[in-house]
Amino acid sequence: MNQSQSTRSPRELVQEWVTRFNTGDADTLAELYHEDAINHQVNQQPVHGREAIRDMFRSEFALATMVCLIVQILEEGEWAILEWQDPLGLRGCGFFQCEQGKIRFQRGYWDRLSFLRMHGLPLPTE
Repeated sequence: MNQSQSTRSPRELVQEWVTRFNTGDADTLAELYHEDAINHQVNQQPVHGREAIRDMFRSEFALATMVCLIVQILEEGEWAILEWQDPLGLRGCGFFQCEQGKIRFQRGYWDRLSFLRMHGLPLPTE
């Protein structure tokens, strides 16, 4: 890790996360996570570890073109909170715990059913 990564603030890390997310490249996005990070989108089971997080993003990027537009980023200590929207009107927020220039923990809140409907994807049967 170079010096700029280790001194990057949580706000800067989340801004970089958005930039990489918007490329749809799961490999470069996963580089921002600690090896043993947890990503918990509350409408899904938590995903443990950088490799599993990479696989999750690969699957999601294959389903739909997603764009994250920053509404605001708030920062407090090792945490950054991202409020976002997408061009189709979906809104959500994410909480990112950052350590040494990497994401240690992420929790996201958004409406999965609205996302599936907006992208014409199959709806859950349960």
